[in-house]
Amino acid sequence: MFQKLNLRAILASAVAAVVTVGALISLAQAQTGEPIKIGFSMALTGPLAGAGKGALLAMKVWEDDINKKGGLLGRPVKLIYYDDKSAPAEVPGIYTKLLEVDKVDLIMGPYATTQIAPAIPVAMGKNKLIISLFGTAVNHDFKYARYFSMIPTGPNPKPAFTQGFFDIAMQQNPKPQTIAIVAADAEFGRNVMDGARENAKVAGLKIVYDRTYPPSTTDFAPIVRAIQAANPDIVVICSYPLDSVGMVRAVNEIGYKPKMIGGGMVGLQFTAIKMQLGPLLNGFVNYDTWLPVKTMQYPGVLEVVAKYQARAAAEGVDPLGYYLPPWAYAYLQVLEQAVTATKSLDDAKLADYIGKNTIKTVIGDVKFGPGGEWTEAKMPQIQFQNVKGNTLDEFKDMSKTPVLTPNSVKTGDVIYPYEKAK
Repeated sequence: MFQKLNLRAILASAVAAVVTVGALISLAQAQTGEPIKIGFSMALTGPLAGAGKGALLAMKVWEDDINKKGGLLGRPVKLIYYDDKSAPAEVPGIYTKLLEVDKVDLIMGPYATTQIAPAIPVAMGKNKLIISLFGTAVNHDFKYARYFSMIPTGPNPKPAFTQGFFDIAMQQNPKPQTIAIVAADAEFGRNVMDGARENAKVAGLKIVYDRTYPPSTTDFAPIVRAIQAANPDIVVICSYPLDSVGMVRAVNEIGYKPKMIGGGMVGLQFTAIKMQLGPLLNGFVNYDTWLPVKTMQYPGVLEVVAKYQARAAAEGVDPLGYYLPPWAYAYLQVLEQAVTATKSLDDAKLADYIGKNTIKTVIGDVKFGPGGEWTEAKMPQIQFQNVKGNTLDEFKDMSKTPVLTPNSVKTGDVIYPYEKAK
C-alpha cells in the first residue's frame, strides 16, 4: 500500500513538474521575445516639423494597430527614432547609430527629399532596404535597387510634381505664353525646378525668369518684385514651408497678380500654415497628396485619420493630418506586407517582394517600378477658393480646396485667372 501511494505521489509530482516547467518556458518565451526594431529619423524640430511630427504620430498608430494584431512574425514591433531637426547633416549619423548601436532589424527613410538623400548612402553601405517618405527623384543618381519611394510622382518624378499645374494652365483660353520658375536652392527645390523646366518646354512656354534663392532667405519681396518685372503669365514656385509662407505674404503685400501661381510649394498643406495665412491663400494652385474627398476615400484611410485625430491634440500635432499621416501609415504597410508575405526580415527578400507586387495601402494600391518610383503618377493639384477666415473649420470644408487634377480624383474647377479668385 505504501509503495503504491508513493508511486502515485511520484507520478503526480512529475506531471505537475512538467506542467510547471512548460508554463515557465512559455512565460519566459513571451517575456523575452525580442521585438522587431524598425529605425528611422524624422523631422521633429525645425521647419519641417509641422509635417514630421504628424507623420510620427501616424507611425505610432500603425505600431499600435500591428501589435494589437499580434505583431509581425509573432513578435512585437518597436519603432526606434531620432529627431533629424530638419537638417540633412544630422541624418547620416542617426542612421549609422540605428544600424551599428541600436542594431535595428529594419530601417525606414526620413521625411522630405533633403533628408532622404543623405540616408541612402548609409543604407547602401549596409545593403539595407529603405522606403522613403515624400522624396522627389532622390534615387535618380544613386540608382539603388533596394530603395522605394512613397510619393505619387510616378516613373518620371521631376516633371510629375508640377505636371498637373501645367495641364490646368494650358487648358485656359487664351493659353499662357510665358512663365517664371523660382526655387529654393536645395535638393527638393532644384529637382522640382528641373521638372518645371521640362514641362515648360513641352508646353511651348517661354521662360522669362529662372532663378534659385538661398534657403536662408527671409525677405521674399525683392524676389516677387523681380518676377513681377519679368511679367510672366504664370509662376511656378518650388519652396519649403517657411519660404512658402514668405512667398504668399509677399505676393499679397505687393498686390502681384499673375494669371496662375503656385505648383510646388511645401507647407501650404499644413493646417497650422493654412490657418495662419487664411484668405491670403485664395487663388494659389498647388500640389497636395490626400484630402478626405469622396474620390480619395480608399479602404481604411478614414479610420486611420480618425485614430490620428483622436490623439493629435495631446501630441501637439497638425489637428487634421490630411497631408502626411495617411502616407506615413501606408509606407509602413508596404513594409508590413512584405515581411508577412516573405516571412522574413531579410532585406534582399523584402526588396524583391516589394518590387514585384502590388501593395494594398490606405492611400490605395501601390506598384513600384524602375528606381523604386511608382509606376503611375497620381500627384493632385488643388486650388484655394473662397477662404474667408483663419479657423480650423475653413479647412475642414473641402469646397475651399477642390481637387483639380488628376481627373480620376477631380472634385472642382480652377478659378482663372488668379485675380478672380482673390
